[in-house]
Amino acid sequence: MEMSRSGNAFALVKRVEKSVWFQGFIISIIIIAALTVGAKTYSLPSGVELAINYLDTFITVFFLVEISLRFLACDDKWRFFKDPWNIFDTVIVIGSLVPMSDTDMVLVARLLRVFRVLRLVSIIPDLRFLINALIKAIPKMGYIALLMFIIFYIFAAVGSIFFEHINDKLWGDIAISMLTLFRVATFEDWTDVMYETMDVYPLSWIFYVVFIFLTAFVFLNMMVGVVLDVMTRETAEKEHDAQENNHQALVTQISELQQQVARLADKIEAQDKQK
Repeated sequence: MEMSRSGNAFALVKRVEKSVWFQGFIISIIIIAALTVGAKTYSLPSGVELAINYLDTFITVFFLVEISLRFLACDDKWRFFKDPWNIFDTVIVIGSLVPMSDTDMVLVARLLRVFRVLRLVSIIPDLRFLINALIKAIPKMGYIALLMFIIFYIFAAVGSIFFEHINDKLWGDIAISMLTLFRVATFEDWTDVMYETMDVYPLSWIFYVVFIFLTAFVFLNMMVGVVLDVMTRETAEKEHDAQENNHQALVTQISELQQQVARLADKIEAQDKQK
């Protein structure tokens, strides 16, 4: 009897945790938590600030209850902690339990309360998919970033050699030159830098045009291409897994139907023998 009750309670917890309305309610609470973080950056009346503090406490308790329900609803408890998103949520929730009073951990507690907004990523599957694809694209993006660094280094060395006597604040050494080139790559008043060197070297515009073409057009498009390629492959794998799951479910259903037909045939045969 007790086992039956515990089984019913477990099934109820699982239905509540997987329900659409509960997921929507969690998203609403996360958005409210984000608004409370933003509201605390303003000078508020004491009454409003006290209400926000009570609301923050309620949100913290709710997140603790929600992560507990997710843990209880998981069939394999060890598999729950194998999911990086579950670990992330657990760290955020436990960190939010740190009191906001005058302690050495007050800054950490505030930061973790800010990071609660990121729980939207772990709750919404499409956002999770985008972040996972971005993480998988990081290794290839790292090679592109390394190649960009080499280009920045070469152009910074050339700029420091030729333009140092024009403006040593922009081209004094290779480190400052790389910062100047970053300004050029982001199109932050880069024409002022170019016209200053063109007064001495009229053909120096070639230097800037080639650099901008490589960084802003070639490498940036390469970054976008890598992310799109990974997302395309992830989407294809996801669809393939869904098709395999559907195929396995169909095979299981066919197998069950065959077993039912076989049992029905055995019953008919047994009845015929009795007659």
